[in-house]
Amino acid sequence: MRRACLSFFPVLLSSLLSSFAGNWPQAGGPNGNFIISNAKAPTEWSVTLDQNIAWKKTLPELGQSSVTVWGDRVYFSINKPVEKDTVLAKDIVAYCCSTIDGSIIWKREIPGIYPLKIASSWGDSSGLPAVTDGKHVAFFNASGAIECFDKNGNRIWRREALSSYRGSPFLIDNKLIYMQMNWPPDEKGGYPHPKVELPVSEWTQMQSVDFKTGEPMWSTKCGGNIGSQPMPLTLPDGKKAFLVGRGGGHAPPEKPLGVSLVDATDGSEIWKLPIDNYECRQTKPIYNGYALIIHDEEHWWVDIESGKVTKKVSLLENVTVRKKKGDGWVSKSTSLEANPRSEKTDQSNLLVGDYHYFRSYIYNYLGRVNVNTGMVEYLQLPISMLRQPDYPDEFIWNESDLKTKPEKLFNVPTEISHWTFKPNRMVNTRGHKLLGDIRSRGNGWGHFAAQIPTAVGDYLYIPIMNGMVYVIDWNANFLDEEALVSINDLGPIGEAWTRSNLSYSNGKLFAQTIREIVCIQN
Repeated sequence: MRRACLSFFPVLLSSLLSSFAGNWPQAGGPNGNFIISNAKAPTEWSVTLDQNIAWKKTLPELGQSSVTVWGDRVYFSINKPVEKDTVLAKDIVAYCCSTIDGSIIWKREIPGIYPLKIASSWGDSSGLPAVTDGKHVAFFNASGAIECFDKNGNRIWRREALSSYRGSPFLIDNKLIYMQMNWPPDEKGGYPHPKVELPVSEWTQMQSVDFKTGEPMWSTKCGGNIGSQPMPLTLPDGKKAFLVGRGGGHAPPEKPLGVSLVDATDGSEIWKLPIDNYECRQTKPIYNGYALIIHDEEHWWVDIESGKVTKKVSLLENVTVRKKKGDGWVSKSTSLEANPRSEKTDQSNLLVGDYHYFRSYIYNYLGRVNVNTGMVEYLQLPISMLRQPDYPDEFIWNESDLKTKPEKLFNVPTEISHWTFKPNRMVNTRGHKLLGDIRSRGNGWGHFAAQIPTAVGDYLYIPIMNGMVYVIDWNANFLDEEALVSINDLGPIGEAWTRSNLSYSNGKLFAQTIREIVCIQN
């Protein structure tokens, strides 16, 4: 690792403008793609050591949503505070707080309808980020409601609808677009698919509602999936669109499995690409006229006009791996072992510049594909960090670094999730245990839905479930230890469980953990 060096622009005004770039109005930021260019954010911090932390706001209950920012206000949601240990929840509390110190401006309870697993590693009632245009803000309760407020907290409308608890709603013009579930969860708070043929009316679909009124505008007919992560796209002809996926575990009824390009104007399907055994849980960016898709062990380039696959590259064969070995590093050109699921950790991928980044499923590797050359590189990352005042940081890079045999937390195809100095306790600030999903005790690698990384200026911020955040120089010539700028924490190991993406505004980063909202600033 190395410390990031500050580079000064020739003109001070230019530097200030780049550092204090605007709002973060939805999960994916101002452009909906989780990227903000020409901006600067802190690259080193520690909640544990209270370094570069502007403020922290203790929360009465766990929340999973990323933080939305507009001007001097941050918006987020938590589960309604519980009075005992629980595995289910259905109501949330929406917050509007000050970006200056986290003080509450207003908060509103949003009742749900169907209980969901609380603190699930795939999402819960509080999982979806708010969406705002500065005048209005919409909050999603994945247990069955969407409510929109004005900036003073006055309710404008309420719509009772189920939304995917691991989605990223976004705005295109006046359309609020999200993934809508059309069958309810079961009594255990989960979505075990019926495994039978269902009519299109019961499929999961992308839904658009009028942002000002909440009235439906259109619904897709091509089907979607609870784990799909559509992002707003602008096609070469200027048309607004998005890519939506179908396919995953539990035999989803939406068919055929694969990807569709959808016109955001009316929800109509432009083209469909069937893909056998497709796992849709990923972002699907476009680059120079190609949609970039990861399928099993391959990276695909799909012509955005025709929907035809034009190129495939293996993510396992003839790749370069940079690994930690003792106190040093070694590089190896090799072929990795295949696994029965897919090469990527779900939802962990992001296109930044010429590189498509993703996290491996069975190895603690960060991967990237050069989308011009097809070159595939991997960098090993530590997956647990013990940070204490007055002591050097300790890391787990390999199973051999474990001082004791890891606790068996749950059954997964790979046991890498168990490598940790201390499992997540899953206890809120008032001492109640919240564990609707035993997998949430793991380190944040493997079988769960990952946070989508965030790119701010020259750096890629990659959080994982145990509160570690890797900072990567995404445009580094080689994906090696020099590209790993820093490893940061959102709290002590075992106490900083998080499902939040990092959000950015005005030189600050924002994150939500099981205990608090954190504002990070140099």
